[in-house]
Amino acid sequence: MNKQKLNDIKISVLDLAGVTEGHTAADTFRNSLDLARNVENWGYTRYWLAEHHNMESVASSATSVLIGHIAGGTNTLRVGSGGIMLPNHAPLVIAEQFGTLATLYPGRIDLGLGRAPGTDQITAMAIRGQRMGAGNDFLQDILELQTYFSKENSKGRVRAIPGEGLDIPIWILGSSTDSARLAGMLGLPYAFASHFAPAQFQTAIQLYRQSFKASQFLSQPYVMACVNVIAADTDIQAKRLATSMQQLFLGIINGHRRLMQPPIDSMDSIWSQYEEAAVQQMLSCSFIGGPDKIKEEVDNFIIENQLDELMITSHIYEHKERLRSYEIFANIMKKSNETLVMQ
Repeated sequence: MNKQKLNDIKISVLDLAGVTEGHTAADTFRNSLDLARNVENWGYTRYWLAEHHNMESVASSATSVLIGHIAGGTNTLRVGSGGIMLPNHAPLVIAEQFGTLATLYPGRIDLGLGRAPGTDQITAMAIRGQRMGAGNDFLQDILELQTYFSKENSKGRVRAIPGEGLDIPIWILGSSTDSARLAGMLGLPYAFASHFAPAQFQTAIQLYRQSFKASQFLSQPYVMACVNVIAADTDIQAKRLATSMQQLFLGIINGHRRLMQPPIDSMDSIWSQYEEAAVQQMLSCSFIGGPDKIKEEVDNFIIENQLDELMITSHIYEHKERLRSYEIFANIMKKSNETLVMQ
């Protein structure tokens, strides 16, 4: 058994580049860079951005460009994709883009890969065209991407310049069990999107660990879970801040998507009983409260699932309150002296 302290668990950030009511994408990008600079100082390990399209409230469609923006404005933070939806792109293009990023910011770029389109079916058709079935080629596309990054491809007829021979860690992302066995079979680290699709989380990480085969990239399984965290100085403050996130997910449930809304005193008049249950199911891997409440719940979550790393995302309307949430969470993790037993 390998024992480690809870404060040894790495913590990281997923930024969906959310656009809030009354603000613009330009405001979002400025706030993202400010957040990245702060979390770098607070001891976070990674800062990932997610690929989404045709969503008014999400401005991270040009994911690689934003990664460069964040990496260029920070010094030590690992910056990457959470994730690039690989079936939307030719593997060579991604190899070149991330090869360029890794050349500009050596030792700091991560490449997280997913197979979903990151959007609705009509927009997916606009992106993929005749390649609408590209999700079925996910494994082949990953292997092709790995080939472009390898030194051995220097004699290949098609090469990624820059990219070839660079150490760019590849992660497999999942929101169901589909990618779990794949990540295990390839011996790659696995990140699960429990912040919006928690239903199959525990089954997926179990399948990943059971199917894991050591590789040149990783000697043992490595699991990162992404969760929602809304931290404030008191439980009451956090509960109110969380209504912005609840309104955002309500829009996903009922199809009335809007920019992120300001917090409100109560959701009771906003959602139906069915909608509340649906939102709460999607947000079941969420930690909302003051420092003591969040610490107890997060410690239990890490121990129960034997996590190697925790990535958090915080849908909070006011930028200063969002910063405070990440600061509180960093302090919680630093102060923990409990021991995890990693089995």
